[in-house]
Amino acid sequence: MLSSWLACLKWELHLVPLSLLLICLLPLASNNKLRYHGCFIVYVVLVSLLAIVLMPVFMFRPKNVYNSLMAANIARLTSKLIGIRWILRRGEVIKEERGAIIVSNHQSMFDILGMFDIWHVMDKCAAIAKKEIFYVWPFGLAAWLAGVVFIDRLNGKVANKQLSEISEQVFSNNIKMWIFPEGTRNRNRDQFLPFKKGAFKLAIHCQVPILPVVLSPYYFVNDEKKYFGRGDIIISCLDPISTEGMKEDDIEKLMEKTREVMSKHYDQLKEEILEKQQNQYSLNEKDRVK
Repeated sequence: MLSSWLACLKWELHLVPLSLLLICLLPLASNNKLRYHGCFIVYVVLVSLLAIVLMPVFMFRPKNVYNSLMAANIARLTSKLIGIRWILRRGEVIKEERGAIIVSNHQSMFDILGMFDIWHVMDKCAAIAKKEIFYVWPFGLAAWLAGVVFIDRLNGKVANKQLSEISEQVFSNNIKMWIFPEGTRNRNRDQFLPFKKGAFKLAIHCQVPILPVVLSPYYFVNDEKKYFGRGDIIISCLDPISTEGMKEDDIEKLMEKTREVMSKHYDQLKEEILEKQQNQYSLNEKDRVK
């Protein structure tokens, strides 16, 4: 473990000068492609460096959800450096101390920065991620030490056992679990991907509410034209959806109800942003800023 940590640290330190240079240049960058690639590099390097630095600290209380809170409070600076401002609406929904399953749409690798920005509001929260992310070191190892739960989606028996273990944490420790029910990043700005059942099965098993959270579109990012501007992302918390009295037969109904309310609200946010930014941005991938 120590040798792996030292190897990661040595590798990361070589990238620090480049990252610092990019941080200084980003506010001045007039070239769209330079800023686009610079934002991604700064994000990856800073998050990786933070993971390496905090790993020894996390080892004193491994897999503790408060490790995530510590990391989030530091990592929030990254959003400011690359020009993303997060606007939380109805934060009281996720602030209440209770066991719950938070489900949100998943559009970008930058979604985690939104989570970091509001983690202090959620307090005791752990994320559920696909197993493959664990192997993206150093981030994956640090995430595991910080309490992220990695699920083996390809092995049903193992996944069910993991969900059973998670349910005990949720029920007995009033921990909120954050899950992306789409299962992967969705680049389609018109509709959500089909939801997977895991989050809803877990909520019914624990008899805890679903807390839908919707992130507005990244209207200022254009992957096709390599553009990364500055802008706001709204994080909107919707009304809790109760699972009280529900059984496993109700999973499909709960899943569809949640997807419906989230999709409807996403469309509303899209219209709101389009109205505010219509002179500068378009939500159509082909028409967005050059």
